[in-house]
Amino acid sequence: MKLSTYQNTAKEILKINDFGGYTVPTKGLYPFQWNWDSAITALGWMYVDEKRAWKEIEMLIAGQWQNGMLPHIIFHQESDTYFPGPDVWGAGEKLHSTSISQPPIVASMMLEMAAIATDKPLLESKLKAMLPAIVDYHLWWYRDRDPQNTGLVSSYHPWESGMDNSPAWDDALAAVPQVEWEYQRRDLNHVDSDQRPHKAQYDRYLYLVDFFKKSNFDPQIIYQNCPYKVQDIGIIAMLYKATLDLLTLCQQFKIEHQGLDQLSKELELTEQAIDQLWSDETQFYHSRNTITNELCLDQTSAGFMTVYAGLSSPEKTQILTECAQTWANSSQYSLASTIPSSEKYEPQRYWRGPIWLHINWMIAQGFEKSNQNFIAEKLQQDAKALLKESGFFEYFHADSGQGCGGDNFSWTAAIALHWILK
Repeated sequence: MKLSTYQNTAKEILKINDFGGYTVPTKGLYPFQWNWDSAITALGWMYVDEKRAWKEIEMLIAGQWQNGMLPHIIFHQESDTYFPGPDVWGAGEKLHSTSISQPPIVASMMLEMAAIATDKPLLESKLKAMLPAIVDYHLWWYRDRDPQNTGLVSSYHPWESGMDNSPAWDDALAAVPQVEWEYQRRDLNHVDSDQRPHKAQYDRYLYLVDFFKKSNFDPQIIYQNCPYKVQDIGIIAMLYKATLDLLTLCQQFKIEHQGLDQLSKELELTEQAIDQLWSDETQFYHSRNTITNELCLDQTSAGFMTVYAGLSSPEKTQILTECAQTWANSSQYSLASTIPSSEKYEPQRYWRGPIWLHINWMIAQGFEKSNQNFIAEKLQQDAKALLKESGFFEYFHADSGQGCGGDNFSWTAAIALHWILK
């Protein structure tokens, strides 16, 4: 198939999943607007319709809470194909939403969008209108999720990480009680069970949803009592990178906000604290259980986000480069989301092994900026091979290349347009 044919397919997927200003990740399985999905999808829309691309971010901001949080899901309209819906969450202010967020990559995607924008007056007007809301969002992360000013924000739910059933969360999640009420999952109506999280994990996911609601979404009560608190290396690195990118945009477009100086201070705190998440034992960056103060020693691709963010020292970047090379060569396609040598590696099950192209794009960016082009090129070549092998799936079996999860997936189409189909 010709390159132009793949490009046209990717553009059609975005149009198929367009719900009038926001893009669902894929119909049926994910029928609402997801935070980091939309940020990446907006980048893809730049290759179709720039005005529509900025509308994607506007619709995300429409669900912003007064405290600055951008929710992980915004329920713009009703759907019976997803659980848990707005009735279970009981959250939202201007719009029904969830009460947690997701990896804060929107500012980084806006910087990418600005770099390729052809309509400069539209670009400037949209950024001046939207960037203050994104500053508020970052201030929320640092204020509500790091009230002790450690430089390392905490996540309160595995869904917030975007990497829902990562092996890194196993121990922290095991300490969460299981929900006692009966429920009916909807995801298994769309995807084989061997590609999705187990019920025992879902029981705990839902307990946390109940906990937030019973706490009246009060940030102090939740911080003090939440049974799941993790300093997620992926979120920390992506937040750091996005804050750098946000400050760059604000300077470039002369955005004034009283919180900008605070964001600069937060970057310094993270730089000083990041090596607390380095393990001399594994020679790798890990998340940390904030409750027990123990590192989550499972090795997942989130650890490479420190290279993407520019947070790892040259010495540690070299160590991570060698690790990534071995890791990439340990499965047929690279880079698996869990290191293939782990006993927890499952190459088909959601975040326990499969390949996610948007994550690998960010990792490739980091290694490219570190002059480790051979890894960046391998990740790009394997991503292209997966598209040719299986099409535009949500994620991919790291050994067989089989498409897994949802098909006709928006962020896969977006990353294809921006990174793979060049």
